[in-house]
Amino acid sequence: MRNHTNVKEFIILGFSNIQKYQNVLFVFFLTIYITTLTVNISLITIIRFVRQLHKPMYFFLCNLSFLELGYISVTVPKIIVDIPRKIKSISFSSCITQLFFFTFLGATETILLAVMSFDRFLAVCFPLHYISIMSHKVCFILAAASWVLGFLTTSFPIIKISQLHFCSANVINHFFCESAPLLKLSCSNSYFNELTVIICASSVILSSVLLTMMSYGYILRTILKIPSVTGKQKAASTCASHLLVVTTFYSTMFAMYIKPTASEGSVNKVMALFYAVFTPLVNPFIYSLRNKEVKEALLFLVKRRF
Repeated sequence: MRNHTNVKEFIILGFSNIQKYQNVLFVFFLTIYITTLTVNISLITIIRFVRQLHKPMYFFLCNLSFLELGYISVTVPKIIVDIPRKIKSISFSSCITQLFFFTFLGATETILLAVMSFDRFLAVCFPLHYISIMSHKVCFILAAASWVLGFLTTSFPIIKISQLHFCSANVINHFFCESAPLLKLSCSNSYFNELTVIICASSVILSSVLLTMMSYGYILRTILKIPSVTGKQKAASTCASHLLVVTTFYSTMFAMYIKPTASEGSVNKVMALFYAVFTPLVNPFIYSLRNKEVKEALLFLVKRRF
C-alpha cells in the first residue's frame, strides 16, 4: 500500500464549518452512539432470551441489529474523538480500513433487508408452509450468504481504491473516509475505479431493491385477496416495519452510491448522516414500537427481573 501513495495521512474536515457548535456536536454524537448501542443490544438480548421470539423474522432482525452496531461503530467513535481536536487526521491505512468495513457492513445490510423481504413474502403468501420452508438451517444459510456476498462485492472496489496514487491533496471534505471524496483526491486516473464502485454498488442495491419490490408485489396481491378487513390489516402489519426501514435505507443509499460523485460538500454529509448515523438509531425503535411481540417480550423480561 505504501508503494502506491505519497500521502501518509488524510485530514478530515468533518463539521469544521460550524466550529462554534463543536460542543453541541460532541454531545449530539455521543448521545446518539450510546443510545444506538443500548437499543440494539437490548433488542438482541430480548430476542436471545425470550423463547417466543425464536422465529425466522427475529433471527434476521438480530443480524440486522448486529450489523447496525458495527455500522455506527465504524464511524461515530472516530467523530467523537476528533471533534475536540483542531486537526482531525487519520492515517492512510486506517482510512482504507474504515472505508472497507463501512462499505462491507452497508452492502451486507442491503442484502439482508432483501432477504427479510423474502421472509415476509413467504410468511404472508405461504403461511401454511412457512415454518417448514424457513427452517433454522435455511435461515442460517440466508444470513451467512448476506455476509459473504457483502464481503465479496466490497473487496474488489476497496482494493482498487487502496491502489490509487495520492500525490499531495489529502483533505477529505467529509466526516469519515468514504469512497466519493477519496476518489476526488486521487491524482491518478480514477475513472475505472469510480466505474468499479458504481457497478458494484449498483448491482448490490438494484438487485436487492428488485427482490424487495417483487416480494412486496406478491404480498400486496395476496393481501388484496384476503376477504376480511381484519385479515388484511393483520397481514399488512407484519410487513409495515420492514417496509418503512427499507424505504428509508434504500432511498439514501441510491442517492449516495448509484452516482457516488454527484453530491457535493454539505449535501453529501447530510445524506451520509441519514444512512450512517440515524438509520442504526431509528431501525430498532421502528421494529420495537410497531411490534406487539417485541413489546410483550420486553415486558416479560422486566417483570421477571424485578
